[in-house]
Amino acid sequence: MLVGAFVLGLGGVLIAGVLWLASGGAFQKKFDLYRAVEEESVAGLNVNAPVKYNGVDVGKVQDITLDPADPARVRLLFAIERDTPIKQDTVAMLKTQGLTGIAYVELSGGARDGAPLRATAQEPYPLIRTKPSLSARLENVLTTVLEKLDSTSSRIDALLSDQNRQAFASALADIAAVSHTLAARNNTLDATIVSAARTFDNGARISVQLGPVVENIGRSAQAIEKMGNEVAMATTSAGKTVDSVGTDVKRFSSGTLPELQDLIGELGDLSNSLRHLSEQTDRDPSGFLFGRSPAPEGPGESATGASQP
Repeated sequence: MLVGAFVLGLGGVLIAGVLWLASGGAFQKKFDLYRAVEEESVAGLNVNAPVKYNGVDVGKVQDITLDPADPARVRLLFAIERDTPIKQDTVAMLKTQGLTGIAYVELSGGARDGAPLRATAQEPYPLIRTKPSLSARLENVLTTVLEKLDSTSSRIDALLSDQNRQAFASALADIAAVSHTLAARNNTLDATIVSAARTFDNGARISVQLGPVVENIGRSAQAIEKMGNEVAMATTSAGKTVDSVGTDVKRFSSGTLPELQDLIGELGDLSNSLRHLSEQTDRDPSGFLFGRSPAPEGPGESATGASQP
């Protein structure tokens, strides 16, 4: 019985030790929870899929759910080993491992001096930013390329319509007709080209001959310009002279002319007086020496009567 009890006790201890070691024992790792939101399909990603930081396993995917507010978004919950340097600029991206199509989460970024990622009031877990996966980017590029190919194909179809093909065939026929016409008139075109070359040569010689003429015209123009400048200077001097003469005329009109008019009036009066004196002398020369005789008295007048009042 003692041996049996010892064996059972030792077996129990061994089983407990194995279970404790399997669960991590004293070396059990501690994990922190982080949230990430993907806006693309997470096909191939399962719960307990590995989470790697630059290729190193640091955790696993603990939960995958749809966002109730927007079903196009997928909410991922990561259990990442504590003390893993998750920074504010750390980003998560979906990747596919090998040809099996098994997806996992790859973390990258995180500056050495960056601030650690913390939870906010809106989210109970720290939120890791995400970026599109390679497959999503290729899908977007391929979609854009296909749309452009479709548009290009439509334009080519419109360009190669029956009407455009007929117009292109007509243009080719016209070009062929013009080519045949030019070939038939080859000799005439050669003569025309030779004549044009001669014309250009003559034009070049005329240009050389016109060079001295143009120089002479330029010198004549300079001489005319110089003459014009001299005439302008003479006109300016004449204008100044006219202004001076006008000033003198104004001075003469305002001062001397009234005095001259008065003198002419006095000379007129003097001339009239001399004419009267000459006429009187002609009538009575003795009066010039003895004075004028009194006028004879009229009828009924006498010296006495004239003195009475």
